[in-house]
Order: sequence, then structure tokens, then C-alpha cells
Amino acid sequence: MTPRRRFLKSSAALASVAGVASAAAPAPVHMALIGCGGQGTGLLMNFAGIEGVVFDYVCDPDTKRAAAAAEKLVKAGKPAPKQVSDLRQVLDDPKINAVVVATPDHWHAPAAILACQAGKHVYVEKPCSHNIREGQLLVAAAARSGKLVQHGTQSRSMPLLQHAISHLHSGLIGKVLHARAINIQKRANIGHATPSQPPEGFDYDMWTGPAPMVPFQSNRHHYTWHWWYDFGTGDMGNDGVHELDIARWGLGLTTHPDKVAALGGKYYFDDDQQFPDMQNVLFEYNSGGKVGEKRQLMFDMRIWSPYSPDDGVDNGVAFYGTEGWMLLSKRGIAKVYDARGKPMPLPGKPKDHPSHQMNLIQAIRGEAKLTAPIEIGHISASLCHMGNIAVRLGRSLDFNPATEQFTDAQANSMIRRKYRDGHWSVPAGA
Repeated sequence: MTPRRRFLKSSAALASVAGVASAAAPAPVHMALIGCGGQGTGLLMNFAGIEGVVFDYVCDPDTKRAAAAAEKLVKAGKPAPKQVSDLRQVLDDPKINAVVVATPDHWHAPAAILACQAGKHVYVEKPCSHNIREGQLLVAAAARSGKLVQHGTQSRSMPLLQHAISHLHSGLIGKVLHARAINIQKRANIGHATPSQPPEGFDYDMWTGPAPMVPFQSNRHHYTWHWWYDFGTGDMGNDGVHELDIARWGLGLTTHPDKVAALGGKYYFDDDQQFPDMQNVLFEYNSGGKVGEKRQLMFDMRIWSPYSPDDGVDNGVAFYGTEGWMLLSKRGIAKVYDARGKPMPLPGKPKDHPSHQMNLIQAIRGEAKLTAPIEIGHISASLCHMGNIAVRLGRSLDFNPATEQFTDAQANSMIRRKYRDGHWSVPAGA
């Protein structure tokens, strides 16, 4: 073979390989981050590490936070995104395929609904709603749009939890009738404050959005918004939603409970936060059913107490079956005990599963189904809202899972919230 023929043959082979590589390269997914706090920036970097994902925008009413997120992306070798403060600029761009909503809770559903209406796929942080009605509206908006909405309860994508829960469902510890969701940790005292001027570079009007306008206050700002009725959902909606979701998943429950009872309040923190620092909520499912058909889910929250019932389990779920029990935590712990309380091995090994973020991208590309679609997210988030309502009212409540309504008129009025009059982001029907 002459040198020329060898060169042509080699060139053809390289061209063929290049063609295959080009064909295999995934189509780009153009994304935007809405909410550039710690959680949002973490999600930004997780998504940006996926092949073919490009972030065109970072959006936050705090210009410093937006700039810091953009800088982190650039330092990772990614193109510099546009920095904006108004999410409408993101949603108006037809190039954007999907958005990450990592705002304070009061923006979660309104922003996600607007994104669905704009034809975008959504990754929405937990809890997906500020109240039960918003969750209903987000589920409906996703269905109308045909867009994917992934809920940020990432435990659904963890191989160990998937493996352990599959064994729960197959009867490893018998029939599982009760689950205790545990949320214990030491939170910070937010102190007492009075209204003041917002920091420079912080668009407080945009940050407040659909919530009632109240004066800016330094302990109702970044992160501390969690503990205020108008903006957050307390720690039950903050960390508790993860454990509640795992508990419901392990119990095999796919709908709402029909009874809820709760006790709680401020037992430790002498500060301005409005939500409880200790909260115990009991949910009952199918309360009118036959023996063996009913289930209980208990939520145990103490955000002034770092003491764990088991080494390494600050947050976790204990499942109690007729033939043993299991302790399961998203921290990577799965312990099983037989009917005599003796440790027993968890059979088999977990199968690999894509990250929660990769799962969304694969679903967008038609390669997978979502592990935490918004329908699942709404039911788990509603547990937080129901528990908070029961604590505030201080009485047991009946709930109709089919209509998603309380039988108590006062409780039923609390499945909605008050919005800022005429604000452009208020969901229709809210």
C-alpha cells in the first residue's frame, strides 16, 4: 500500500470515528439557575458537571449572590452566564430548556408554575410549595404544559435507599405498619430585630415577590426566612420533608393521610422565629380500614437538640414491621433488626443510579423516568403543610385525600395563603 493510500485510509477511519463521536454527543440542554444561595449554587455545579448542560443565566435579586455563582461556574471552566435579577428575563428566552428553582419557599411554586407556562422543564427545590393549594396548582400546570418537574427530594435517587426500601416492600421485616421520621439538630438563634433598610444590591421588592409586602428585617433575610410564616415552612418543610418523603415511600403510601394530630411550639429559642422548634406530628392513613390496612407515620422534630438515637443518624427514619425493624438514613445508613431485635444483614447490594440532577437531564433526553416527579413531591410537601396547620390550631384534623380538603373549616382556610395584591407572579386560582 502506497503512503498516499495509507493516508487516505487513515483519514477515512478518523472521519468515521469523528462522525460516530459527533452522533453520540448529547444535544445541549440550556439551563438557568433561579436562586443563587448555597443550595442553588450547589445544584448549579452539579448540573454544570453533566455533559451537554449549559447554564446561560444565573438569577437572584441579590447581585452579590448572582455574581458569586457566576464566578464559581467560570472557575470550573464553564462559559460565563448572564446575571439577572428578574426571573422573567430567563423565562422569556426561548433558548432555555430547563430551570432550577432554588429560591425561598414562597417563590417555589409561583416560579415553577411560570416556568411550566413558559415551556421549560423544572427542577424545584423542596418543599415544592408554600401551601397545599400551590402544590395542587403546580401539579396541574406541569400536566397542562407536558413539561417535566423534578422535586428536590434527592433521596429518591440514592442507590442505598432505593435498595433498602425495595426490601421493605418485599417483606424483609414483615408488614410495615409504622414509620418514625426523625429530624434532630441544633439550629441557630435568629435573635430579635426591627425593620431596617435592605442591603445594597439586594432587590427586596423582587425577593418578596408574591408574598405580602412587609418591611425588610435583618433576621428575615438569607436563610432565616425559613422561620417566618410568610416566606418559609419551618424546619418541617426545610429538612423534615426529606424524612417524611422517605417514610411515606417506605410505607408504600401514595396518597394523603386522612387524619393528622400534632403538638409543638417554641420550647427553647427566645427569638423572632414563628415556627416551632419542637414539633411532633402523627399522621394516620386509611383510619376507617380493616386491621392490617391502616398505617401510621410519626414526625419527631427538635431543632434545639443535636442528640442522636443512633450514631450518625441526626435525620433518618425508623420503620417498624411485624417481623423486625429498620433504621434508614440519607447519610448512608441502613440497619436491619429481626423480630428478636438482633442485627441482620441487608440482602444484596444497591444498584448504581444516576444522581438526582442527572436523572432529570436523562428524562429530558427521553432516556429515563423521573424518580421524584412533582406528583410525588406535592404529596410529601403537603405533609409539612398539614403538620404546621395542626400545630398552629392545636387540634386533631380530618382530611379527605380525594378532595385534598380538611373537614375543619378553619383548617381548610389555611390550605391557601394571602398574596400581595396584583403581583404578576401570583398563580391563577390561588
